[in-house]
Amino acid sequence: MISTRLRLGAAVGALALALSGCAASAESSEQSTSGAAGTVEVEDNNGTQTVTTPPTSVVATDNRTFETLDSWGVELSGAAVSLMPEGLSYTTNETIKNLGSHREPDLEQVAAAKPDLIVNGQRFAQFHDDLQKLAPDAVVLELDPRDDQPFDEELRRQTTTLGEVFGKQDEATKLVEDFDASIERAKAAYNGSDKTMGVITSAGDIGYVAPTVGRTVGPVFDILDLQPALEVENGSEDHQGDDISVEAIAKSQPDLMLVMDRDASFAPDEREKGSAPAAEVLEKSEALKDVPAIKDDKIVYFPQDTYLNEGIQTYTEFFNSFADKLEAAK
Repeated sequence: MISTRLRLGAAVGALALALSGCAASAESSEQSTSGAAGTVEVEDNNGTQTVTTPPTSVVATDNRTFETLDSWGVELSGAAVSLMPEGLSYTTNETIKNLGSHREPDLEQVAAAKPDLIVNGQRFAQFHDDLQKLAPDAVVLELDPRDDQPFDEELRRQTTTLGEVFGKQDEATKLVEDFDASIERAKAAYNGSDKTMGVITSAGDIGYVAPTVGRTVGPVFDILDLQPALEVENGSEDHQGDDISVEAIAKSQPDLMLVMDRDASFAPDEREKGSAPAAEVLEKSEALKDVPAIKDDKIVYFPQDTYLNEGIQTYTEFFNSFADKLEAAK
């Protein structure tokens, strides 16, 4: 733009030069704030981060972000591939250095990947300092939902921030719009009074999920303003839910049940001994046969890959399934 105006030469004169200078100044300012100059500033859980755009080598460990990055065509040089659900292109890409799982991580692969950006979080959040040491020139970006913030707002923040980093603002906006629409559908479908129980099934057992604090399922109570069928003191975020008797669940007589099948995320040969589909565990339980949610077919199951894929798309799918189930029951 500047060089074109200069070629007008004397025909435009000093006024053109002045205007050109102003335009250049404005353009420079716009580039510095939009990231077009090669960097973008974003806020993550640890403060302000300056990220090179586009990143030249990306490592990803936060399973909430895998589906988003995959759908945007973001190439990864390293990742916790062992924690990815089937269906993502990354799981069959042999060029990606596999960091393994958080239980037996191969963090040395990070150094080999030479990243300038590490999207870290979830099960790998504990390794933040190790990752920074192995890749001292990389930005370690952490966007895990924070405990003191509304969960749905945190999913929006994570998505929009990644959109800024990868130049996918429009795609991020669409994900958030779909998420918001699914919540509105679910809220409209809920009658405001059904007593609701959240559970996780694992290895054939049923674990109780506390509203608000419970892993994955708990935040749904706050987002949809659900009435809990049972509240237990000191509820935890245990990945298998809290130990509670089936009789106690039955006694609470939930009208509606929200269920995450933990084992469904894994291949059959990787599942724990005694595992069975959640529907079989719940609907064939003699102790639960008189529970209203089971008798009236008001059980809403999370997507099968939820345990390994807890991002914004997972919740969008769940909220739409929730609406589908309750709309059909009216």
